[in-house]
Amino acid sequence: MTGGISGGGSGGISGGASGGISGSAAAARGSAGAVGGTPAVRGTAGGVAPGAGVNLLALRSHNAALVLDLLRTAGPSGISRLELAERTGLTPQAVSKITARLRADGLAAEAGRRASTGGKPRTVLRLVPEAGHAVGLHLDRDELTAVLCDLTGAVVAERSARLGLGAGAEAVVEGAVGEVESLTAGVASVLGVGVALPGPLDHARGVLHRVTGFPEWDGFPLRDALAGRLGVPVVVDKDTNAAALGVAVGGGGSAGSASAGSAGAVGGSFAYLHLGTGLGAGLVIGGGVHRGARTGAGEFGHQVIQLDGPVCGCGNRGCIEVLCLDAVGRGAVEEAARVLGAGAANLVGLLDIDLVLLGGRTVAAHQEAFVRGVGAVLEERALREGVASVVPVRVAPGGARGVAEGAAQLLLAPLFGRGEG
Repeated sequence: MTGGISGGGSGGISGGASGGISGSAAAARGSAGAVGGTPAVRGTAGGVAPGAGVNLLALRSHNAALVLDLLRTAGPSGISRLELAERTGLTPQAVSKITARLRADGLAAEAGRRASTGGKPRTVLRLVPEAGHAVGLHLDRDELTAVLCDLTGAVVAERSARLGLGAGAEAVVEGAVGEVESLTAGVASVLGVGVALPGPLDHARGVLHRVTGFPEWDGFPLRDALAGRLGVPVVVDKDTNAAALGVAVGGGGSAGSASAGSAGAVGGSFAYLHLGTGLGAGLVIGGGVHRGARTGAGEFGHQVIQLDGPVCGCGNRGCIEVLCLDAVGRGAVEEAARVLGAGAANLVGLLDIDLVLLGGRTVAAHQEAFVRGVGAVLEERALREGVASVVPVRVAPGGARGVAEGAAQLLLAPLFGRGEG
């Protein structure tokens, strides 16, 4: 394909004192070290394959990220160079050099002209969404969901398959590779694949630990296995962290929407509670995903709240996860919601978060009951403690593919200086 983003020479993206974009392989590793210095790729008829393009994951200059993010949030109407300079604090000369590189590499384009207060009309620039794509892959316990997102985070294609973690590593990797290759066939500038699945796992190395219910995955190098087969950078994170990241940066846009990647972002500190085939939490503190030093944060479902309760898949008794799922299985959804509320109240008391978001297929099947039940427990706690305002409870945006879209943001968000944590 000739539409890829080329690197090297005068047409490449390079760093400099002017605030340009650094394209070094070292920078491509990102803040968590999950993305290696794999070259960028271009789509072929057979799916993703190595190419000669510049690695967009290496566009880690702070100044360039500021400009790219403003281009993204401006949407199709665009933004002028003068406005970019005013909002970033960069000099007009630095902005001109950065935008010239972005235009040369196909990332930005003119969006018309805008009247100015004096002098000639200003040229406005916009992000080119189709200049790059990321795959988001959600590996659940019993199914696989894959989405292809453009630079704004808008979903342009999706696939799903009845393939769960219980099929074993070889089958899951083979199935995942097949779905990604089908999804990216003929697509130019594939940045890489973000993979989200139940934890615990090591986000930095892309290695799984003892996934609850599937201990045979312990120690499996999922990132390297997929990267070796696909030839693109791969980032692995917990499903709850990916979903929380998608919410934090404003993912969840649909194809054709304006500025889909920047709409609806949730700021501040919040907890995303995911109740599906299991239960976990994604924590966003001060705008960034809180993973912990060993990606151990958010193992919310395995808080023990009933010492003599039923045995959980993790080996403990009375975990919130097993109590919630048992109640749902008995048709006692209101009971499950109050159990989930007890755990949410613990998080609110411990972290003083601003918002609780609920997601996952079990919540989706009983949205009103869970929002009402969790909210009631938080309200009761607030009344006991004399707190004037109750932490709100809402259903998370993104719906059934929210985790997969968040997984794509594992690749996209760092390009725009977002989602670091």
